[in-house]
Amino acid sequence: MSCPADFDLAGTVARLFIHPVKSCAGIEVQQALLTDTGLEWDRAWMVVDAQGAFLTQRALPRMALVRPQMTAADLVLHAPGQAPLKVPLAATGLTAAVRVWNDTVPAWDMGDAAAHWFSGFLGQPCRLVRFDPAQRRLSSLEWTGGAEAPNQFADGFPLLVASTAGLEALNAQLAAVGQGGVGIERFRPNLVLGGVEAHDEDRVDLLHIDTGAGGAVQLQPVKPCVRCPIPDIDPASAERGTQVGDALRRYRQDARMGGAITFGMNAIVRRGAGQVLCVGQPLGAHYRFG
Repeated sequence: MSCPADFDLAGTVARLFIHPVKSCAGIEVQQALLTDTGLEWDRAWMVVDAQGAFLTQRALPRMALVRPQMTAADLVLHAPGQAPLKVPLAATGLTAAVRVWNDTVPAWDMGDAAAHWFSGFLGQPCRLVRFDPAQRRLSSLEWTGGAEAPNQFADGFPLLVASTAGLEALNAQLAAVGQGGVGIERFRPNLVLGGVEAHDEDRVDLLHIDTGAGGAVQLQPVKPCVRCPIPDIDPASAERGTQVGDALRRYRQDARMGGAITFGMNAIVRRGAGQVLCVGQPLGAHYRFG
């Protein structure tokens, strides 16, 4: 490992995920290109309603059953009872104004076939749009300390970082009340840290990742991720529960966020756009208040 040995903690990149269509299933990958807006293809597409407002599992849990596949030329979407939908990676389309939280941005409409596919599966009129990379949607400058950190259709930041140990701590809480464990997929992270203590991502400043000959990557956790009901949705069945939220409320109420429950940290790219992140790469960090 070329990272300095005097880091407060050392670990590895344990898992990587991209979520091509916002709020649909993710894809676990062994490597991913890091861009200024996060991992390549992450939250590049989004489903919107007839008024152009974004749709998520919060209101439509069946979105969890839409499973993407990336090929060299296409995004291929699969869902129960539906023929696969191919969306060319090179597709642009007519421009439409869409809303994600408080932001309105121009996006490319992916056409009537995609709209019909999603409308039929979700049971309401909707359309699939793609983020126009010529646009800039910035993360909250308040949380980034004034740094301009662009993202696409993520809720607010380029990357979400969690840890294997953090999931193990949650599953221990669930086991203590007779509940089965859950997978990290429920939390929709991009980067999962291995070899660190539970929720170390909360406590570190810059994450330094050694990509080998390609150089170093620096990611900065900037904001705790406040959790909505999505982690209580079973990604395999789209059924809602309450056990995950109930468990988190017992030990993850976060004073930094007014007592809201948090799990994972939103992060921005400080250095290394254009490098490839791979599972197994070593990483190090200093504690923020160490």
